[in-house]
Amino acid sequence: MALTLNTIAPNKGARTKRFRIGRGEGSGRGKTAGRGTKGQRARTGGRKNLKLKGIKQMILGFPKNRGFQSKFTTVYSLPLKRVAEVYTATAKIDIRSLIAKGLLPKMAERAKLIGSAEVTSALTFVNIVASASAKAAIEKAGGTFLMKKIPKAKKLKDSKGKNQHKKN
Repeated sequence: MALTLNTIAPNKGARTKRFRIGRGEGSGRGKTAGRGTKGQRARTGGRKNLKLKGIKQMILGFPKNRGFQSKFTTVYSLPLKRVAEVYTATAKIDIRSLIAKGLLPKMAERAKLIGSAEVTSALTFVNIVASASAKAAIEKAGGTFLMKKIPKAKKLKDSKGKNQHKKN
């Protein structure tokens, strides 16, 4: 059969008819039209806005703290091929030097090398982790990985020498 405008039709089951509610008890959704019996929610316009104005004013007074901030730092993946192109001579590479070269965004705190590119020089990576293939390629070229402890931020003390975040 030839495909013409009058023979085109959607697949069976692709278009279903809208269920019409409130059309008699025999329809399956008649009488109360799926709203149950009585109460504010059964009525037209029921349960829509905050009815207590005092609470509404209180809610409007709160600051709008939106969004979500994870407590975990983001680990940025970095292709070994790009690092090998930028660093040709033997170098000591850390997060700050990668940010300075434009390989990582300014807010980056952690990075992971991925991929297995040809590395020609012996590169030393400080506080940067790598995938198994990237680690093998770097160590084959004579490179190393150093993991140093990063000091944690010190607690602030007030004039009396006590911690500021004290529970009452």
